[in-house]
This record gives sequence, C-alpha cells and structure tokens, in this order.
Amino acid sequence: MKFRAISLFFVTCAIAIFSLVYTPPAWALTQIKLSDLSYRECPAEMAEGTVTSGSSMEANCFLITGKAENSSGKPVFDADIFGRIYDADENPVMQNRTRLGSIEEVPPGISDFQLRISVAANQRTPLQLKQFKATGFSGVVRR
Repeated sequence: MKFRAISLFFVTCAIAIFSLVYTPPAWALTQIKLSDLSYRECPAEMAEGTVTSGSSMEANCFLITGKAENSSGKPVFDADIFGRIYDADENPVMQNRTRLGSIEEVPPGISDFQLRISVAANQRTPLQLKQFKATGFSGVVRR
C-alpha cells in the first residue's frame, strides 16, 4: 500500500514537471491583409468546360489577383480567403458564401496571390470585390 502511494506520487510529479517543460505549438489564427484586388478572365485552357458549383449551368471563369500581407514574421499556412463578390447589378455572385478559397502558404511580408472563381454566365460584369481578407495558421493544420 505504501509502495503504491509513493509510486503514484512520483508519477504525478513527473507529469507535472513534463507539462511545465513541454508546451505544444500554438496554432492561433493569423490575419492576412489582402489589397490591390483585381480580376481577369481565365486563360482558355483553364476556363474550358467551366460550370457553376453544384450544377451544370454554364459559367465564366475568372482569376482574382492581389497582394497578401503577412506581418506575423512567420509563414502562414492554409489561409482561407473570405470576401463578397457582386455582379454589375449588385447581385451576389456566391450566394450565402463568404469563404471563397485558400492560399496554401503566405510567406512573411507582401506576396502575390491568385484565386480562381466560377461565375454564372448570366451575371453581368464588371464584378465588385468587397471585404476581402484572409486568415491562416502558423503551422500546417490539414493536408
């Protein structure tokens, strides 16, 4: 009985010391500022056979480009891009959806990014790109 109590004491102490020494990496969300947004039609080979998500409706393919500013000093991974896109008539292009895609890796500083989207062929241009931002993680979370 006495031996069991001493063993339990040492195991508890070892766990306490280990938890003070070892700290798992924190993968907090890092905000990425997106700027200089513009868009252009996809190259023909990329746009061929484009349809809207979840249907066979004809669609137009566009590439959204811009600058991503990572001021964290560390690479950011799996940065989700959020924003709102409207057509020329102020109708939403992505109905009830603000997550538009992702950037696999954003190095520290300012870098270029590109995002491919499909827009229903009956929605008129010019497109309006609003409230764009991105958030990612300082460690690889999913692959």
